[in-house]
Amino acid sequence: MVPSLGAALSVLSPVRAVWLTLTAAFLLALLLQLVPPGLLPSCAIFQDLIRYGKTKSRPAICRSFDVPKRYFSHFYIISVLWNGFLLWCLTQSLFLGSPFPNWLHTLLRNLGAAQSPEGELVLSAFLVLAFLWLHSLRRLFECLYVSVFSNASIHVMQYCFGLVYYVIIGLTVLSQVPMDGRNVYVVGKNLLMQTRWFHILGTMMFFWSSAHQYKCHVILGNLRKNKAGVVIHCNHRIPFGDWFEYVSSPNYLAELMIYISLAVTFGFHNVTWWLVVTYVFFSQALWAFLSHKFYKSKFASYPKHRKAFLPFLF
Repeated sequence: MVPSLGAALSVLSPVRAVWLTLTAAFLLALLLQLVPPGLLPSCAIFQDLIRYGKTKSRPAICRSFDVPKRYFSHFYIISVLWNGFLLWCLTQSLFLGSPFPNWLHTLLRNLGAAQSPEGELVLSAFLVLAFLWLHSLRRLFECLYVSVFSNASIHVMQYCFGLVYYVIIGLTVLSQVPMDGRNVYVVGKNLLMQTRWFHILGTMMFFWSSAHQYKCHVILGNLRKNKAGVVIHCNHRIPFGDWFEYVSSPNYLAELMIYISLAVTFGFHNVTWWLVVTYVFFSQALWAFLSHKFYKSKFASYPKHRKAFLPFLF
């Protein structure tokens, strides 16, 4: 029987506490941005911490903490290496019977990994970790060969957060693997026998969402290139096509859909991962809202029917 949400949250493991805290922080930040201007005092440091790229506008003193936005590629380098290592450890354990390294096993236990042969299907966690690695690999490719970065910046704290994020997200997935000591527990000793309908649905959703995110990044990159693919400027222009016809930041919407597809792959019932999805929802909604405000303020002809993040709603 699938446990109720309340019962599942009653056991607040460290990894769940991390995602619950991040969710609350970004929800608060989003709500503060939705408050009409003038009702609350403005805080330059707070605005600097939640904004990046084109949405930044702050005093010169804050710029001493800037790093180039093109450093986004560092996040995905870390993710490809770290989560690739975790995927390798899981693969070795699944197919060769190799136990997890002592330090990794201890770390997972400290994060709240269940030492029980019951619960999550190991195939679910294996697929989610593999998809997360593929997602990071694609995003690294896009940062290096598709996106055209201007001289925009991010706060050094955002940079450090991004590096840590992709370490934590992989550990979160691996902490959902059913363990028997330092070994992975496979029901029936046959991984393929664990295949369920939600694995197929989650896989389809993942590749569908990824394809749309890639297409949106291509559209954004092409705004700064000529027909020969040569970068000719770094100005902002109004994007059109694909999901841009509905929202200002379809790449953020696609990011949310990718994480929802991983929740489906987990079989819908994984409370820890739904906390991750909730964090992604509020963080992407915040950045989409700020981006939407930027476009509306910069372009008088900006399409009025476009929403910020969710088609027809927000």
